Amino acid sequence: MTTTRVSVLTEPGRDTPYADSRPLEITEVTLDPPGPGELLVRIGAAGLCHSDLSVINGSRVRPLPMALGHEAAGEVVAVGEGAEFAVGDRVVLAFVPACGQCPRCLAGRPALCVPGAAANGAGTLLGGGRRIDGGRINHHLGVSAFSDYAVVSQQSAVKVDPDLPFEIAALFGCAVLTGAGAALHSAKVTPDDGVAVFGLGGVGLSALLAAKALGAPTIVAIDVVPAKLELARELGATHTVLGGPDAVAEIKEITGGGADKVIETAGVVPVLRQAYDAAAPGGTAVTVGLPAPGRELALPALSLVAEEKTLRGSYLGSCVPRRDVPRFIEMYREGTLPVDRLLSGTLALEEINAGFDRLHTGEAVRQVVLF
Repeated sequence: MTTTRVSVLTEPGRDTPYADSRPLEITEVTLDPPGPGELLVRIGAAGLCHSDLSVINGSRVRPLPMALGHEAAGEVVAVGEGAEFAVGDRVVLAFVPACGQCPRCLAGRPALCVPGAAANGAGTLLGGGRRIDGGRINHHLGVSAFSDYAVVSQQSAVKVDPDLPFEIAALFGCAVLTGAGAALHSAKVTPDDGVAVFGLGGVGLSALLAAKALGAPTIVAIDVVPAKLELARELGATHTVLGGPDAVAEIKEITGGGADKVIETAGVVPVLRQAYDAAAPGGTAVTVGLPAPGRELALPALSLVAEEKTLRGSYLGSCVPRRDVPRFIEMYREGTLPVDRLLSGTLALEEINAGFDRLHTGEAVRQVVLF
């Protein structure tokens, strides 16, 4: 048994500010030892993401109580039977534990792993077990990283070099995989493409950085927070547009009729509709945002044919984590993907509720809890 502090959500939808309502309760529990193919990881850093916030505010329903946190990096301190990792390995944790054997995994699409999705929805690890507090607390996306230690399936882990700081390594588990992956794999940005990115959080700015690295000559960044537009310009946006009802018209004026590739990260249906409308004839709109379940999107059906537009979803950036995490880290080391610029600050676990206030208001891009 391992004793650890965890941040547990028992009741979603509490009022903001979260610093007062304290939806995440820090409590000390025990972790069961890792089972076959599982790892005990000492968490070094964990990022605050809108996917956590959507569980806290109740827009995404998960089994409760749940230990939150899904974007993290750490060090393996114990291994279960048959695990391919060794004690001392540094790892980045990804939020889809891909089994490697289902039809979608075999087709090269591990983000859509059938057993992985089922386990994430049930609040278990890939093998079906729960290791937190004798199984009484659910796992968040197979990770539950707002904790000193976490038991994870080895399919959630990617080995990385030990010299990469934890606070940087953690970003590759969600923000970079999702955003940069959307630009590379889902939108397939090329040096001939004008690109628009809606939403400038960690995911959106990762998409922007990747679009720049891929040679896009025009990159339009759109958000409702002026400070984020300023940061986007610093990171390579050629134009910025303040989000609102006139955004599509402004994007079309900048790009001469619409962007070739549009990436939407806000997870808000009206913004997704704007992203589709901002795509040029023959263009592609990619959405990585997660609207609340039950929300529907209305589109002018004729435009799909007459304008040959494409609308596609992208989960985990359509990435293969064990292939793409090392690839993106190498781009970071080369200076073409400066994801360290996404860091708004670090915080202690005890400050986590206040951290989600800053994420909720748009004050922060990416905050990281350091352990």
